[in-house]
Amino acid sequence: MEVPVRTNIVISDKLMLQALKLTGFKTKREAVEAGLEMLVKMARQRHYARRGASSAGKAISTRCGAA
Repeated sequence: MEVPVRTNIVISDKLMLQALKLTGFKTKREAVEAGLEMLVKMARQRHYARRGASSAGKAISTRCGAA
């Protein structure tokens, strides 16, 4: 069960208004949560891409006879 955490943050009014207008979110909370979800997703993708690239490099060098 997910327990919400209450926090206070200072965010640019201009940035928040743009986010709300462009996304159609009704609340600042929705915009912040969506932004955090997107940030986590992008960071995971970068992490797995780097991990996959280094694994692929090892596999290629192993197949070529280099260890």
